[in-house]
Amino acid sequence: MAALQVSGTYTAIVTPFCEDYSVDFDAFGELINFQIDSGVEGIVVCGSTGESATLSAKEKLALIIDAVDKAKGRVPIIAGTGSNDTSATIDLTRMAKEHGASAVLLVAPYYNKPTQEGLYYHYKTIALACDIPQIIYNVPSRSGVNIQAEIVLRLAKEFSNIIAVKEASGNMDQVMEILRKRPKGFAVLSGEDSLTVPLVAMGANGVIAVTSNYAPKEFSEMTRQALKGNIATARRMHYKLFELMQLNMCETNPTPVKAALSILGKVQAIYRQPLLPIHDDNRKKLVRALKRAKIHA
Repeated sequence: MAALQVSGTYTAIVTPFCEDYSVDFDAFGELINFQIDSGVEGIVVCGSTGESATLSAKEKLALIIDAVDKAKGRVPIIAGTGSNDTSATIDLTRMAKEHGASAVLLVAPYYNKPTQEGLYYHYKTIALACDIPQIIYNVPSRSGVNIQAEIVLRLAKEFSNIIAVKEASGNMDQVMEILRKRPKGFAVLSGEDSLTVPLVAMGANGVIAVTSNYAPKEFSEMTRQALKGNIATARRMHYKLFELMQLNMCETNPTPVKAALSILGKVQAIYRQPLLPIHDDNRKKLVRALKRAKIHA
Protein backbone atom coordinates (compact mmCIF):
# COMPACT_ATOMS: atom_id res chain seq x y z
CA MET A 1 0.00 0.00 0.00
CA ALA A 2 1.49 3.31 -1.10
CA ALA A 3 1.54 5.90 1.66
CA LEU A 4 -0.66 8.93 1.15
CA GLN A 5 1.16 12.17 1.89
CA VAL A 6 -1.37 14.60 3.34
CA SER A 7 -0.45 18.26 3.07
CA GLY A 8 -2.43 21.42 2.46
CA THR A 9 -6.17 22.06 2.74
CA TYR A 10 -8.69 19.24 2.92
CA THR A 11 -12.26 20.49 2.98
CA ALA A 12 -14.61 18.79 5.44
CA ILE A 13 -17.45 19.05 2.98
CA VAL A 14 -21.08 19.59 3.97
CA THR A 15 -23.83 17.16 3.05
CA PRO A 16 -26.57 18.99 1.10
CA PHE A 17 -30.15 17.91 1.73
CA CYS A 18 -33.34 18.22 -0.30
CA GLU A 19 -36.63 19.52 1.07
CA ASP A 20 -37.58 15.99 2.17
CA TYR A 21 -34.22 15.66 4.04
CA SER A 22 -32.82 13.13 1.58
CA VAL A 23 -29.26 13.68 0.35
CA ASP A 24 -29.07 16.12 -2.55
CA PHE A 25 -26.52 14.33 -4.72
CA ASP A 26 -26.76 16.89 -7.51
CA ALA A 27 -25.72 19.72 -5.18
CA PHE A 28 -23.10 17.44 -3.63
CA GLY A 29 -21.50 16.81 -7.02
CA GLU A 30 -21.43 20.53 -7.75
CA LEU A 31 -19.71 21.15 -4.41
CA ILE A 32 -17.09 18.49 -5.18
CA ASN A 33 -16.26 20.18 -8.49
CA PHE A 34 -16.28 23.63 -6.89
CA GLN A 35 -13.73 22.46 -4.32
CA ILE A 36 -11.45 20.81 -6.85
CA ASP A 37 -11.65 23.68 -9.34
CA SER A 38 -10.76 26.09 -6.52
CA GLY A 39 -7.52 24.29 -5.68
CA VAL A 40 -8.03 22.35 -2.46
CA GLU A 41 -5.71 19.41 -1.93
CA GLY A 42 -8.40 16.96 -0.87
CA ILE A 43 -11.95 16.45 0.38
CA VAL A 44 -13.24 14.81 3.55
CA VAL A 45 -16.69 13.24 3.20
CA CYS A 46 -19.00 12.33 6.11
CA GLY A 47 -17.11 14.24 8.76
CA SER A 48 -18.63 16.37 11.52
CA THR A 49 -19.30 19.17 9.03
CA GLY A 50 -21.02 16.61 6.80
CA GLU A 51 -23.56 15.91 9.56
CA SER A 52 -22.30 12.34 9.86
CA ALA A 53 -24.14 11.90 13.15
CA THR A 54 -27.49 11.85 11.33
CA LEU A 55 -26.41 9.91 8.25
CA SER A 56 -27.19 6.21 8.01
CA ALA A 57 -24.42 3.76 7.13
CA LYS A 58 -26.06 3.32 3.72
CA GLU A 59 -26.04 7.07 3.12
CA LYS A 60 -22.42 7.40 4.20
CA LEU A 61 -21.33 4.72 1.76
CA ALA A 62 -23.39 6.31 -1.03
CA LEU A 63 -21.74 9.69 -0.38
CA ILE A 64 -18.26 8.13 -0.34
CA ILE A 65 -18.93 6.32 -3.62
CA ASP A 66 -20.37 9.46 -5.21
CA ALA A 67 -17.45 11.63 -4.07
CA VAL A 68 -14.90 9.18 -5.47
CA ASP A 69 -16.84 9.01 -8.74
CA LYS A 70 -17.16 12.79 -9.06
CA ALA A 71 -13.54 13.49 -8.07
CA LYS A 72 -12.25 11.10 -10.77
CA GLY A 73 -8.84 10.89 -9.13
CA ARG A 74 -8.21 14.64 -9.23
CA VAL A 75 -7.84 14.86 -5.44
CA PRO A 76 -7.87 12.30 -2.63
CA ILE A 77 -11.25 11.53 -1.07
CA ILE A 78 -10.96 10.89 2.65
CA ALA A 79 -13.94 9.06 4.10
CA GLY A 80 -15.21 9.69 7.61
CA THR A 81 -15.78 6.12 8.77
CA GLY A 82 -15.16 6.49 12.49
CA SER A 83 -17.73 5.74 15.17
CA ASN A 84 -17.96 4.70 18.80
CA ASP A 85 -18.21 1.05 17.73
CA THR A 86 -14.89 -0.49 16.72
CA SER A 87 -16.50 -3.34 14.76
CA ALA A 88 -18.86 -1.04 12.84
CA THR A 89 -15.94 1.28 12.07
CA ILE A 90 -13.99 -1.61 10.58
CA ASP A 91 -16.96 -2.60 8.41
CA LEU A 92 -17.44 0.88 6.94
CA THR A 93 -13.68 1.44 6.59
CA ARG A 94 -13.34 -1.75 4.54
CA MET A 95 -16.23 -0.67 2.31
CA ALA A 96 -14.69 2.79 1.86
CA LYS A 97 -11.44 1.19 0.68
CA GLU A 98 -13.32 -1.18 -1.62
CA HIS A 99 -15.03 1.78 -3.28
CA GLY A 100 -11.91 3.85 -3.85
CA ALA A 101 -11.43 6.15 -0.85
CA SER A 102 -7.82 7.29 -0.53
CA ALA A 103 -7.87 7.30 3.27
CA VAL A 104 -10.26 7.33 6.22
CA LEU A 105 -10.81 9.78 9.06
CA LEU A 106 -11.46 8.05 12.37
CA VAL A 107 -13.09 10.16 15.05
CA ALA A 108 -12.35 9.27 18.66
CA PRO A 109 -15.05 6.97 20.06
CA TYR A 110 -17.73 9.24 21.48
CA TYR A 111 -20.13 8.66 24.36
CA ASN A 112 -18.35 5.47 25.52
CA LYS A 113 -15.56 7.60 27.07
CA PRO A 114 -12.87 4.89 26.83
CA THR A 115 -9.63 5.04 28.79
CA GLN A 116 -6.43 6.04 27.01
CA GLU A 117 -5.58 2.35 26.69
CA GLY A 118 -9.06 1.75 25.29
CA LEU A 119 -8.42 4.43 22.67
CA TYR A 120 -5.11 2.81 21.79
CA TYR A 121 -6.72 -0.60 21.26
CA HIS A 122 -9.58 0.91 19.25
CA TYR A 123 -7.17 2.41 16.72
CA LYS A 124 -4.82 -0.57 16.85
CA THR A 125 -7.64 -2.99 16.05
CA ILE A 126 -8.75 -0.91 13.06
CA ALA A 127 -5.18 -0.48 11.80
CA LEU A 128 -4.60 -4.23 11.89
CA ALA A 129 -7.94 -5.02 10.23
CA CYS A 130 -7.96 -2.40 7.47
CA ASP A 131 -5.21 -1.88 4.90
CA ILE A 132 -5.93 1.77 4.08
CA PRO A 133 -4.27 5.02 5.23
CA GLN A 134 -5.91 6.19 8.45
CA ILE A 135 -6.14 9.60 10.12
CA ILE A 136 -6.87 9.86 13.83
CA TYR A 137 -9.41 12.58 14.65
CA ASN A 138 -9.10 14.08 18.12
CA VAL A 139 -12.04 16.36 18.92
CA PRO A 140 -12.73 16.32 22.68
CA SER A 141 -15.48 18.93 22.45
CA ARG A 142 -17.58 16.44 20.49
CA SER A 143 -16.30 13.04 21.58
CA GLY A 144 -16.03 13.74 25.31
CA VAL A 145 -12.53 12.25 25.45
CA ASN A 146 -9.09 13.62 24.61
CA ILE A 147 -6.55 11.40 22.85
CA GLN A 148 -3.35 12.29 24.65
CA ALA A 149 -0.15 12.96 22.74
CA GLU A 150 1.43 9.81 24.16
CA ILE A 151 -1.27 7.62 22.56
CA VAL A 152 -1.12 9.39 19.19
CA LEU A 153 2.67 9.01 19.10
CA ARG A 154 2.49 5.37 20.16
CA LEU A 155 0.07 4.59 17.35
CA ALA A 156 2.05 6.63 14.81
CA LYS A 157 5.25 4.73 15.60
CA GLU A 158 3.68 1.27 15.63
CA PHE A 159 1.39 1.35 12.56
CA SER A 160 2.55 2.60 9.18
CA ASN A 161 -1.03 2.90 7.90
CA ILE A 162 -1.84 5.44 10.64
CA ILE A 163 -0.51 8.38 8.68
CA ALA A 164 -1.79 11.50 10.42
CA VAL A 165 -3.79 13.10 13.19
CA LYS A 166 -6.43 15.79 12.85
CA GLU A 167 -5.95 17.73 16.06
CA ALA A 168 -8.98 19.71 17.23
CA SER A 169 -8.29 19.75 20.96
CA GLY A 170 -7.25 23.40 20.90
CA ASN A 171 -4.39 22.44 23.22
CA MET A 172 -1.34 23.95 21.54
CA ASP A 173 1.09 22.31 23.97
CA GLN A 174 -0.37 18.90 23.16
CA VAL A 175 -0.13 19.49 19.41
CA MET A 176 3.45 20.73 19.71
CA GLU A 177 4.36 17.64 21.73
CA ILE A 178 3.14 15.51 18.81
CA LEU A 179 5.00 17.70 16.31
CA ARG A 180 8.19 17.48 18.36
CA LYS A 181 8.18 13.69 18.73
CA ARG A 182 6.31 12.36 15.69
CA PRO A 183 8.00 9.77 13.47
CA LYS A 184 9.12 10.72 9.99
CA GLY A 185 6.24 10.91 7.53
CA PHE A 186 3.50 11.27 10.15
CA ALA A 187 1.37 14.34 9.39
CA VAL A 188 -0.32 16.71 11.81
CA LEU A 189 -3.40 18.52 10.51
CA SER A 190 -5.14 21.38 12.27
CA GLY A 191 -8.72 20.64 13.18
CA GLU A 192 -9.47 24.29 13.84
CA ASP A 193 -9.40 26.77 10.98
CA SER A 194 -8.10 29.69 13.02
CA LEU A 195 -5.09 27.66 14.21
CA THR A 196 -3.99 26.62 10.72
CA VAL A 197 -1.31 29.27 10.17
CA PRO A 198 0.04 29.11 13.76
CA LEU A 199 0.30 25.32 13.63
CA VAL A 200 1.86 25.26 10.16
CA ALA A 201 4.42 27.75 11.46
CA MET A 202 5.21 25.20 14.19
CA GLY A 203 5.60 22.38 11.65
CA ALA A 204 2.08 21.08 10.96
CA ASN A 205 1.25 19.84 7.47
CA GLY A 206 -2.10 21.49 6.81
CA VAL A 207 -5.73 21.46 7.87
CA ILE A 208 -9.05 19.71 7.55
CA ALA A 209 -11.08 22.87 7.17
CA VAL A 210 -14.60 24.22 7.42
CA THR A 211 -14.20 27.72 5.96
CA SER A 212 -12.91 26.24 2.72
CA ASN A 213 -16.43 24.98 2.00
CA TYR A 214 -17.34 28.45 0.74
CA ALA A 215 -13.89 30.06 0.41
CA PRO A 216 -11.81 27.18 -0.99
CA LYS A 217 -9.56 29.27 -3.21
CA GLU A 218 -8.72 31.79 -0.52
CA PHE A 219 -8.31 29.30 2.32
CA SER A 220 -6.22 26.79 0.41
CA GLU A 221 -3.92 29.54 -0.86
CA MET A 222 -3.49 30.80 2.71
CA THR A 223 -2.42 27.32 3.78
CA ARG A 224 -0.04 26.91 0.83
CA GLN A 225 1.62 30.24 1.58
CA ALA A 226 2.13 29.17 5.19
CA LEU A 227 3.59 25.83 4.09
CA LYS A 228 5.99 27.66 1.78
CA GLY A 229 7.21 29.69 4.75
CA ASN A 230 5.57 32.90 3.53
CA ILE A 231 4.13 33.55 6.96
CA ALA A 232 3.57 37.30 6.50
CA THR A 233 1.47 36.64 3.39
CA ALA A 234 -0.39 33.79 5.11
CA ARG A 235 -1.03 36.01 8.11
CA ARG A 236 -2.65 38.70 5.96
CA MET A 237 -4.88 36.09 4.35
CA HIS A 238 -5.68 34.64 7.78
CA TYR A 239 -6.97 37.96 9.05
CA LYS A 240 -9.01 38.49 5.89
CA LEU A 241 -10.85 35.25 6.69
CA PHE A 242 -10.68 35.44 10.49
CA GLU A 243 -14.16 36.91 11.05
CA LEU A 244 -15.65 34.10 8.96
CA MET A 245 -13.64 31.50 10.86
CA GLN A 246 -15.13 32.85 14.08
CA LEU A 247 -18.66 32.99 12.69
CA ASN A 248 -18.41 29.35 11.64
CA MET A 249 -18.68 28.59 15.36
CA CYS A 250 -21.37 31.13 16.30
CA GLU A 251 -23.76 28.17 16.31
CA THR A 252 -23.14 24.45 16.15
CA ASN A 253 -21.10 23.40 13.12
CA PRO A 254 -22.23 22.97 10.33
CA THR A 255 -25.14 25.37 10.87
CA PRO A 256 -23.20 28.55 9.95
CA VAL A 257 -21.16 27.07 7.09
CA LYS A 258 -24.26 25.64 5.44
CA ALA A 259 -25.94 29.03 5.88
CA ALA A 260 -22.96 30.71 4.19
CA LEU A 261 -23.16 28.27 1.29
CA SER A 262 -26.88 28.97 0.96
CA ILE A 263 -26.21 32.73 0.89
CA LEU A 264 -23.83 32.05 -2.02
CA GLY A 265 -26.44 29.89 -3.75
CA LYS A 266 -24.51 26.61 -3.43
CA VAL A 267 -26.89 24.56 -1.26
CA GLN A 268 -30.19 24.85 0.54
CA ALA A 269 -29.92 25.67 4.25
CA ILE A 270 -31.56 22.40 5.26
CA TYR A 271 -30.40 20.48 8.32
CA ARG A 272 -31.45 17.26 9.95
CA GLN A 273 -32.76 17.61 13.49
CA PRO A 274 -31.70 18.18 16.15
CA LEU A 275 -29.85 20.89 14.19
CA LEU A 276 -32.00 23.88 13.26
CA PRO A 277 -31.59 26.73 10.75
CA ILE A 278 -29.28 29.55 11.78
CA HIS A 279 -30.68 32.42 13.83
CA ASP A 280 -31.53 35.40 11.62
CA ASP A 281 -29.12 37.73 13.44
CA ASN A 282 -26.22 35.36 12.79
CA ARG A 283 -27.22 34.96 9.16
CA LYS A 284 -27.06 38.74 8.76
CA LYS A 285 -23.59 38.72 10.31
CA LEU A 286 -22.51 36.10 7.78
CA VAL A 287 -23.83 38.19 4.89
CA ARG A 288 -21.81 41.19 6.08
CA ALA A 289 -18.68 39.14 6.75
CA LEU A 290 -18.78 37.47 3.33
CA LYS A 291 -19.08 40.88 1.73
CA ARG A 292 -16.16 42.26 3.75
CA ALA A 293 -14.00 39.27 2.83
CA LYS A 294 -15.07 39.63 -0.83
CA ILE A 295 -16.35 36.06 -1.02
CA HIS A 296 -18.82 35.91 -3.88
CA ALA A 297 -20.94 33.25 -5.56
